Amino acid sequence: MTTAVLLICALCLDALLGEPKWLWDRVAHPAVLMGRLIGALDRRFNEGAQRRLKGIGCVVFLVGVGGAIGLLLSTLGPVAEIITAAILLAQRSLVQHVARVADGLRMSTAQGRRMVAQIVSRDTDAMHDTQIARSAIESAAENLSDGVIAPAFWFLIAGVPGLVIYKLINTADSMIGYRTPRHHAFGWAAARLDDLLNLIPARLTAALIALPAGCYDLRAIRRDAAQHRSPNAGWPEAAMSRALGVALAGPRAYDGQMRDFPFVNPDGRKVLTAVDIDASIAMLWKAWRMWLVLCVLALIF
Repeated sequence: MTTAVLLICALCLDALLGEPKWLWDRVAHPAVLMGRLIGALDRRFNEGAQRRLKGIGCVVFLVGVGGAIGLLLSTLGPVAEIITAAILLAQRSLVQHVARVADGLRMSTAQGRRMVAQIVSRDTDAMHDTQIARSAIESAAENLSDGVIAPAFWFLIAGVPGLVIYKLINTADSMIGYRTPRHHAFGWAAARLDDLLNLIPARLTAALIALPAGCYDLRAIRRDAAQHRSPNAGWPEAAMSRALGVALAGPRAYDGQMRDFPFVNPDGRKVLTAVDIDASIAMLWKAWRMWLVLCVLALIF
């Protein structure tokens, strides 16, 4: 069974079942186990001198562990490979989390804040409705790349080992890849490798969002993406902003401090509602279907 066939099966299984609560309430999700491993490395090695060198060593260790686990899982046969890939993909769970923000916002601003706080790291206590909707849409776009297209891409390229390595590095970046006094040096390698691994998938995700929406001005998307502080996250955000005709990014607060980030697609509509979140969810599914079609074409040709 080819990798493309395995990926098609995994994409469909994830879209159908998502993250079964009854299962992950009883056993630790692999992403949780990855987080525990990275947390342990952070506590053990992120101290003293040569923190950047120690961080590089930890990333090499994670790549080795991920590759070894992936190879082991690959020996268990195609069913195990499909299940592993489906578990590490996140299309349905992403849609569900974003939809909860829309549902909460329809109930009240306070409920919208509570729901969006579950999917973003920025300050949410003082958000108004537009900021809540904008945050949810940005999260939808970024996590389509990080949680669906990128892991699927690396599975297609390198099978289960590629998928597991990607998820470990992406998790490491989300935990230690920040330019804070504690993690600036230790998390440098994780952040740079995550940037490299997402270089192609982020741009692919932008195309998967833009093209089904009839947005063919890729120069404008590239220009908007350059406004983002991340070399990769700006691409799916820029495509989503163009697809919906809205402005994304812009000023937001972290740890009580307002950051004056520029808008992506600054000429887009700046007043957003739960309806716009619904529209972003529709775009997630359009992009997912287009990616599935590409996988089928890869199988045929």
